[in-house]
Amino acid sequence: MNGNETGTQREYVTAQIGGELIGLPILRVQDVFIPERPTRVPLAPPEIAGVLNLRGRIVTLIDMRRRLGLAPSAEDKPRMAIGVEMRGESYGLLIDGIGEVLRLDDEAREPNPVNLDPRLARVSTGIHRLDDQLLMVIDVDRVLDIAVESMAA
Repeated sequence: MNGNETGTQREYVTAQIGGELIGLPILRVQDVFIPERPTRVPLAPPEIAGVLNLRGRIVTLIDMRRRLGLAPSAEDKPRMAIGVEMRGESYGLLIDGIGEVLRLDDEAREPNPVNLDPRLARVSTGIHRLDDQLLMVIDVDRVLDIAVESMAA
């Protein structure tokens, strides 16, 4: 019996953020890029790292460390961004590093642990247990909805 017969599989782009392994549905990811020279937005919430022009599109950068309540990075290496879109607007989710694409069974996804930090639980749709760590599946719409709420406030 091959893996496809057990149920639905989904592909996730994996990324590291402050020691956490996250997965974003590959169908939501448009590109991965290194943000260069973002422009700070006056009076924007702290999660908004700025905006930049990426191949003719204005992209709002979301600092995922701040969004998830994690400490700022002590390392001085350049961060990467995962390009996503919602309601016709382009966003870049700032991450510490990009991983690989994983194909995982939906049936293997577990609900969020009860002890998961509420800031993480708010944007996570569940976890996958991998060999050596947990993969937290991120709901892109929930991450960006928070951005829309804070910008409207």
